[in-house]
Amino acid sequence: MKTVRISLNSIDKVKSFVNDLSKFDVDFDLVSGRYVIDAKSIMGIFSLDLSKPIDLNIHAESGVEEILALLSPYIID
Repeated sequence: MKTVRISLNSIDKVKSFVNDLSKFDVDFDLVSGRYVIDAKSIMGIFSLDLSKPIDLNIHAESGVEEILALLSPYIID
């Protein structure tokens, strides 16, 4: 599992984020405080506080570099 911090501070970013994740047959979780939701769920994402950075857990054995390359616009360094 790989964890990165991301920012989803607009509706358009959330839509494109979910579209990007749906290209992969991998489980993704978003963790904000004590809440853990499926990162492929638009409704779930909007239930989080999007004004703060969120942790994205990528549950993948391989192909993580490809996933990170596609998600680079959302990742906070």
